[in-house]
Amino acid sequence: QVHLVESGGGLVQAGGSLRLSCAASGRTFSNYAMGWFRQAPGKEREFVAAMPWSGGRTYYADSVKGRFSISRDNAKNTVALQMNSLKPEDTAVYYCVVRYMGAGTATETYPYWGQGTQVTVSS
Repeated sequence: QVHLVESGGGLVQAGGSLRLSCAASGRTFSNYAMGWFRQAPGKEREFVAAMPWSGGRTYYADSVKGRFSISRDNAKNTVALQMNSLKPEDTAVYYCVVRYMGAGTATETYPYWGQGTQVTVSS
C-alpha cells in the first residue's frame, strides 16, 4: 500500500520561501512520477508540478513557473517542492502525488495522494 507523508508547510509572509517534502513508502517507485497539487479554500484542486522517475519532462503550472522548483531523491523515495517569492494566492493545502510512468498534469491520473500540508502566505 502506497503511503505519502508531506511536511514543511506553514505560515510565511509574501515574498518569502518554504520547502515542502514528501516521503513515499509501500512499494518500489522505479518508473513512478511524483508531483504536487494544491487546493485553495472554495476552489478545485489544481496541478502545481510533477517530474518523472528519470529523464523525461518536468511540468510546472504557469502560475508557479520561475518561482517553484521540484526535485526528487530516488534513493530515498522523496520529492521536494522549493517555493520562492511566495504570494498570497499560493495559500492552499499542498498534496504530494504519485503515479506510474511519466509525469502529467491531470488530477484524475494520479491514484496516490498524501494527506496534505497547509501553506499560508500573508500579505
